[in-house]
Amino acid sequence: MIADEIAAELDELGVTSVAPGRAAVALKLARALDEIEAGDAPTSQAVVADKLDTIMAKLRALAPVKEEEGDAVNDITRQRDKRRAGLREQAAGG
Repeated sequence: MIADEIAAELDELGVTSVAPGRAAVALKLARALDEIEAGDAPTSQAVVADKLDTIMAKLRALAPVKEEEGDAVNDITRQRDKRRAGLREQAAGG
């Protein structure tokens, strides 16, 4: 089920304490997507999936960076931090 996958990703990202409202909305959207029946209008499924994708992108940008070892990994981590900082500014309306 999609809701189970989203819940697992939220746990892995560690964003529930950082953005509890957004995490709750993501779970609600995932449950709604699970409940859409095959006979329902495909546009309903597409709209919910698009909203879920958008909020998960914002949550991924807010996820705390995990410490890694190694110079190459540290470089990648710094690049990711810079990219996430930009995404956070965009998400905050900046």
